[in-house]
Amino acid sequence: MIIEASIPGLFRTILIIVGVLFLVRFIGQFMIAKRNMEDEREMRSTKRQFQEQKKKASQDLGKTNILKKSARKNDVEDVDFEEIP
Repeated sequence: MIIEASIPGLFRTILIIVGVLFLVRFIGQFMIAKRNMEDEREMRSTKRQFQEQKKKASQDLGKTNILKKSARKNDVEDVDFEEIP
C-alpha cells in the first residue's frame, strides 16, 4: 500500500487539528467559568453567614448567658494565687 501526500489531505489534517484545539480551548473556558461561578456562590454564602453572625452578635450585645458547668467542653478549675513577698 502506497501512501501519497496530497494538498487536500494536508488541509484536512490541519483543519482537524485546528478544530480539536478550538474545541479543547472552548471546553477549558467553559470549565473555568463554571469554577468561577461556584467560587462566587461559595463566597456569597460565606459573606451571608458572616453578616448573620455579626447581626446576631450585635443583638446579643450586653446580654449575659449563664452556662451550666457540665455544658462546657473545656472544664477549667479556679486557681488561687498567692502573693510572693
